[in-house]
Amino acid sequence: MYLKFAWRYFKAKKSTNAINIISWVTAGVIAFSTMCQVLVLSVFNGFEDLVQSLYSNFYADIKVLPAKGKTIVLTSSQISSIRKMNGVKGTSLIAEEKALLQNGDQQAVVLLKGVDDNYSRLSGVPKKMFRGTFNTGTTDHPKLIVGYGIESALGVQSDKNLFPITVFLPKKTSSRNPLAALSEGNATTSGSFAIQQDFDNKYVITNIGFIKQQMNYKPNEYSAIEISLIDPNNSAHFVDELEKFLGSNYKVLTKYEQNASLYNSMRLEKWVIYAVLTLILIIAAFNMIGALTMLVLEKRKDISVLQSLGADKSLIRKIFLSEGLLLAVTGAGTGIILALIICFLQVKLKLIKLVGNSFLIDYFPVKLVITDFLLVTFTALIIAFAASWFPAKKASEQLFNLKT
Repeated sequence: MYLKFAWRYFKAKKSTNAINIISWVTAGVIAFSTMCQVLVLSVFNGFEDLVQSLYSNFYADIKVLPAKGKTIVLTSSQISSIRKMNGVKGTSLIAEEKALLQNGDQQAVVLLKGVDDNYSRLSGVPKKMFRGTFNTGTTDHPKLIVGYGIESALGVQSDKNLFPITVFLPKKTSSRNPLAALSEGNATTSGSFAIQQDFDNKYVITNIGFIKQQMNYKPNEYSAIEISLIDPNNSAHFVDELEKFLGSNYKVLTKYEQNASLYNSMRLEKWVIYAVLTLILIIAAFNMIGALTMLVLEKRKDISVLQSLGADKSLIRKIFLSEGLLLAVTGAGTGIILALIICFLQVKLKLIKLVGNSFLIDYFPVKLVITDFLLVTFTALIIAFAASWFPAKKASEQLFNLKT
């Protein structure tokens, strides 16, 4: 019954025009806020998916690192056992260290990543080649696959460069002579990759045997082992099993944990902006309090009639609470529909462009997630309920009579 009264009050014209104006302004503000919230969450979802797709080309599902120090020791039996574990698609042994590359007068400090023959089958880097081919060479004749930014810094065209590049790496040695602590080797380039600026300006990939030889690594000594899973969604369970198998001297990281700072900062920005937009809803709540308070004053006779017919405080309170929720549902529903239309047009027509030319795409990516819609709707209803409670409570507690 209280919903019928609330609906009649909602759609009926009020004697005081200001009540209508305030009510529709409130609904409009709620619509604008919910539309912005859905759009912001969808855009951040789109960017998060884009970043994950880019980073998944370079980072493995699971990476095993030393808990302390810079290297791990893995015996052939341990490596074999890891490869036979349930859910493992493949593994690649890694030797990685900072290096100085020199091409004539041009130099670049890079992260030199030595990989074995399995790496090309597990990584997405071979699919992101910009020039040349993915070929790391051999221990005695190493080849370099350089990031696009490093290719420019060294002044080479990686698929046509015939001259060797000098590679300086630190040795594992106890000598106090600085010159003895550095190894010097030569390698030619076979190609370049273009994934994302963080990788393109930092990484160079080569043969693992070359790095181990230059740095005096032991046969069973590595920087890491990267593991690809059949089902990446099962990574958390696999990490637990691998940690039990390897022990406390090893650190096992998922793809998310390898880039935790990046993902955490993106999610923090997303929820900070969401919180700011929620403040607009809270401002709208003050308008709702004013509109409902004026409506209570206008409907004093109606309330008195209801009381004389036996309506209790609970029914009166529910009528005005429902009135506030109707405003919220109308505004939130309108905002969500507008957001859906804008997102659909953005996906199909790419209407809103990114400023600048330093991005891999030239438009704002969007991804619609049902939980975002539920969260926005729930937020609007909670704020509307809180704003409606005070006028509804006042209406139920005041004693009215039919006398003018």
